[in-house]
Amino acid sequence: MKKIILSLAAIACTVLSTAQSISIESFATGLSAPVDIQNAGDDRLFVVEKAGRIIILESDGTESGTFLNITSLVSGGGEQGLLGLAFHPNYTTNGHFFVNYTDTGGDSQISRFTVSGDPDVADAGSEFQIIDYAQPFSNHNGGSLVFGPDGLLYIGTGDGGSGGDPGNRAQNKQLLLGKMLRIDIDNPTNGNNYGIPADNPYLGDAGGLDEIWAIGLRNPFKYDFDPASNDLWIADVGQNAVEEIDRVDYTEADLNYGWRCYEGSSPFNTTGCPAASTLTFPVFEYAQGSGCSITGGKVYTGTTYPDAQGFFFYADLCDSRIAAVGPDNVNQAFGTFGGNTWTTFGRDVTGEIYIGDFNGTIYKITDVVVLPLSTDSFEINGFRLFPNPATNTLTLTSDSQIINEIAIYDLKGSLVLENSNTNTLRQEMNISALTPGLYITEVTSENGNRFTHKLVIK
Repeated sequence: MKKIILSLAAIACTVLSTAQSISIESFATGLSAPVDIQNAGDDRLFVVEKAGRIIILESDGTESGTFLNITSLVSGGGEQGLLGLAFHPNYTTNGHFFVNYTDTGGDSQISRFTVSGDPDVADAGSEFQIIDYAQPFSNHNGGSLVFGPDGLLYIGTGDGGSGGDPGNRAQNKQLLLGKMLRIDIDNPTNGNNYGIPADNPYLGDAGGLDEIWAIGLRNPFKYDFDPASNDLWIADVGQNAVEEIDRVDYTEADLNYGWRCYEGSSPFNTTGCPAASTLTFPVFEYAQGSGCSITGGKVYTGTTYPDAQGFFFYADLCDSRIAAVGPDNVNQAFGTFGGNTWTTFGRDVTGEIYIGDFNGTIYKITDVVVLPLSTDSFEINGFRLFPNPATNTLTLTSDSQIINEIAIYDLKGSLVLENSNTNTLRQEMNISALTPGLYITEVTSENGNRFTHKLVIK
């Protein structure tokens, strides 16, 4: 079995490292600890600096001034600071935007501000506090704010910090920590400055807080909606072994992403935890190794590199890697980039992707080459495999060689499905039980010849 695993590892390495590349070019320099990059539906980029400022960059990368300065309101030590920015879907008419920051007491505050009569300057005195929640420790504050395709505001909260979620807060539905919250900022109710969507899973249910959309997150520092598919991609920071990416349709409510029971798909502390079958596990994860903290992430929606559309770009804070997971949930690694400390991604109004280095430089990602997501069929040495990607059924045919066995392995080398002693020129396999991702198919002919090829399950 060891020999097979080594063979599969070599194949997987070839599949995942060939014909994929990107370049990065400096777009703007001289910023201070950028942690978020957003656009407001025009050519400008708005860069959030951790200490409490939002800087405007023009389309050529030149800095045109400070949009907002709330440094006096923000605690900026460690993982604290001004962490997230989201423009209202109707920003062009109402001028409202929302920020997520840790206040001077170290607690999380989500507030609305309004642009002034000058489109390049916000009204710093217009703060309207939306929702806040206490932070028991200084780390794991989440930070992002994203409006979903439903026009509602999604707030990813960290588990409250320390290590290992000592209060089991992420699994506690009576706390806002370790959750994805979903609120309506246009229709406030019950004396709050926000409303609760009618389809939030715990609305009117004493078992959970009304604001909660999903539970079991550790520190979803960055997440993004794919405007084409409406899928929600979440890059959730791991404890000390596994970094994970989750992907779900935005209509899927009441999910449990598993923390602190599981770190990625690996058991962490399962005491008192629900059955694994009830949890939502990552579509992609990686061992920390030289990395330490996943940094999501934006979905590419531009037209310059059409093959990359729908790919979720992510990085790691420690090892300077940049990579992307495609719509088929297959990872594409682009390598490491000069020791940069990546903290955030951004997308401009045309869908092109930018990445921020904590040391103060914003780069634009260019020259994107990714592996094709799929081919309708694959033919080698007289065998034909189709469709690929596949969903429920996989067909293998040969004009001359009797097919004796078909085996499908995951990228760890584990056998996940097998048809043996088929002895036919055509064989169909039911693959509906396989989870989406990348696999290796090995075909053995009657005379003992073996052929392998990548298989994508979607």
